[in-house]
This record gives sequence, C-alpha cells and structure tokens, in this order.
Amino acid sequence: MTTTRRRLMAAAALPLLAPLAACAQAPVSAPPLPLIKPRRLRPGDTVALINPSGAIYERAPYEIAADSLRALGFQVKEAPNLRARYGHFAGTDAQRAADVNAMFTDPAVHGILAMTGGSGGGRILPLIDYDNIRRNPKFLGGFSDLTALINAVQRQTGLVTFHCPMGASEWNAFSIGWLRGAAMDGEKLLLANPTDRDDNIVPKTARITTLRPGTARGPLVGGNLAVLSAMAGSRYYPRFDGAILFLEEVNEYIYRVDRMLSTLKLSGALDRLSGVVLGAFTNCGPGDGNYGTLTLDEVFDDYFKPLNVPVFSGALFGHIRRKFTLPVGLPVEMDATAGTLRFLEPAVA
Repeated sequence: MTTTRRRLMAAAALPLLAPLAACAQAPVSAPPLPLIKPRRLRPGDTVALINPSGAIYERAPYEIAADSLRALGFQVKEAPNLRARYGHFAGTDAQRAADVNAMFTDPAVHGILAMTGGSGGGRILPLIDYDNIRRNPKFLGGFSDLTALINAVQRQTGLVTFHCPMGASEWNAFSIGWLRGAAMDGEKLLLANPTDRDDNIVPKTARITTLRPGTARGPLVGGNLAVLSAMAGSRYYPRFDGAILFLEEVNEYIYRVDRMLSTLKLSGALDRLSGVVLGAFTNCGPGDGNYGTLTLDEVFDDYFKPLNVPVFSGALFGHIRRKFTLPVGLPVEMDATAGTLRFLEPAVA
C-alpha cells in the first residue's frame, strides 16, 4: 500500500473514530453535575417498591416489605412490574426500566425503594430516563446489585442516592435509625460502629481496622465491588476524583475480590481517591483447595496501602444484619483512625 493511499484512508477514518474517542473519554473528562438533593421523606409519604434486578419467587417477602414500610409510617405503592419474572430477572429489561421511569414521573410517589438485589441492574441503565429523574428528584435507595442504579443515577443527574436497606432486608432498630436520620430527619450524621462487648472483655464484632491513618473529605461513591467493577469504562461509572470510595462484597472467593480490585486499579479509579472505607466482605474466603491464596487482609494491603490515603475497614454496611445508610454523592469526612464517616451537610432537602 502506498504512503498516499494510507494517508487518504487515515483521513477518511478520522470522522468515524472521533465519536468513539469522545465516548471513551467521557467518563473521565465530563465535569461533575451540580448536586441535587431529594426532598426528605415524611410520615404519610408514599414509597414505591421497584425490582430493578433479580426476581423473588415467593409472595411473603412482598407482604413483609410493605408491612415494614407501613410500620415506618409510609404508604406503599407497588410498581406495575414489581412481581414480574423473566428468567432470574424481575421482568424484562424494558419492564424493569419502565418501573423506575414511571415511579419518578408519578407525582403521588415521594420515594423509591428497591425490593431486592440479585443481578441484572446494569442491563437497564441505558433505558433509564435521566432527564426525567433530574426534573423529578426523589429518594432512591437500595444496595448490592442496586450499586449500578444508584451510582448511574448520581453520575448522570447529580441526585444524591442512598445505599441502604431494601424492601426484603431485615428492618431492625439499628438500620431503621440510620435510615431515618439520613433520609427523614436530614441530620448531619456521624456514622460510627457501636462498641458492644456482650460478655467479652473487649468487643469482638464490628471492629474497626485502620490500614492507613488520617482524615479525608470528598463525595461518597461505591457499593458492591463486583457490580462497581463491572461498570468500569462506561458512562455510568462514578467520578472518583477526590472521592471517598466505600466497598462491600458477599460470596466471592478471594482471588475474585483481587481481580475486581485490579479492574478498579487498571481503570485509574483507585489512584484518584481521597480515601477508602471497607464494609463487610461476607463469606469471602479462599474456596476449596486454594491452599496458597492470599488473605483478604493481604489483598487489601496490596491495593490500598500504596495509595497514601486514609483507609479503614469494618464499617457496618453490606450483606449484614445491621446497616448504615450511605448517601452516594454527598460530601463526607472520614477518619480512618476513629473509623467514622461524617456527613458534611444534610443528604436531603
């Protein structure tokens, strides 16, 4: 091929490659949107139950979730496709996205809570009407697979969303108290683990481990590690510049945790953080026959200590009974020595 022909082909390809290059750079270069806060939830408000991810096969969890929300003082609305099923998903992608869009549009709905996690939330992200959400900001909460939706909505709209118990979660006094303080009372909360000792001489549960001491400020981003790492490179990936990253996981072998953290590292996310808070990594062990595996402690040391930012583990969020409510996008201050997170302003208006 002649030099002239190569130049002509390269010039012809430039208009085609330019949009692709712009898309590839969008998650990093796009400026942050102004922060939008949802109106605080009040007794008597209507909370809609949606199911953006996995199906629930029994009837009882729906009734228990509705009864729990009523006990908290809310009225309950089921999204039209809440009980749908398509394989292991709670309906088709179109059905699940339609419920999210419809509940944000509905003026009678004041808050939106996911029924459960599972998988499939990432599939609906391109079908969400983010402009509609920006025009009708509301409380949106969930955790686990809802990591995809709450981070995508925050990134695309600026709306503060909530990593919090879901409809099918256990509604104990601890979890209710933190949800109420964040989403109803609008308090500038200080999230700190309790120091229960039971009959032991020192506390054995809910212990904080400081990997690197210090304090840091920044917007909260994060959630489930597997879901977050699967979003890498997309326009729904959170902005990590100066952020406080919080992570949790469940039922993953340690080598998979290592691989997911490698994805965050290779994407450049870890190198732009102000601090890291690690929650529960429930049932994350070496797996059968993996005699030579690294421990979770060693994996965390490898990825987080070289960042030279404050890091602590043991915060109460994730796949555990007692959960903090974490507002995604809200500016917070972390103290890795004390093991605390402090809201710098209310999460709701």
